[in-house]
Amino acid sequence: MNTLQPGDKVPEFTVNDQDGNTISSSDYLGKKWIVFFYPKASTPGCTAEACNLRDNFQELKDQGYELLGVSADSEKRQSNFKKKYDFPFPLLADVDKKVIEAFGVWGPKKFMGRTFDGIHRKTFIIDGEGKIERVIDKVKTKDHAAQILDES
Repeated sequence: MNTLQPGDKVPEFTVNDQDGNTISSSDYLGKKWIVFFYPKASTPGCTAEACNLRDNFQELKDQGYELLGVSADSEKRQSNFKKKYDFPFPLLADVDKKVIEAFGVWGPKKFMGRTFDGIHRKTFIIDGEGKIERVIDKVKTKDHAAQILDES
């Protein structure tokens, strides 16, 4: 797993969001943005993380950030997740794992003694020129916005 690091340029990508709209990395040029990767929509940890970001969304916006969630879930699953919890940010349906692999968040994980490949929960904070400023590897799902804002 070759995760992007601070100073790296964000890879070019184009993928659909929960409503089938095309979202590209180039849409965010000139903006500060946050990309958070999560394993699966509507699971307890992912719900806690996304709801914490939702609850602190205005503060993130006030700091000048755009927000983008990414998992390998289908558009329908992402759409249900977004509607159920009223998220004010797009969720990418990266079913082909193009963005997930480009950012280097796909790889071996351990759970209950089993090893398998999956999405690692990571967050990337990106500047207006498309360079990664910071990577959060140890995401605190219930307090994730504070992790982002503490260092911005």
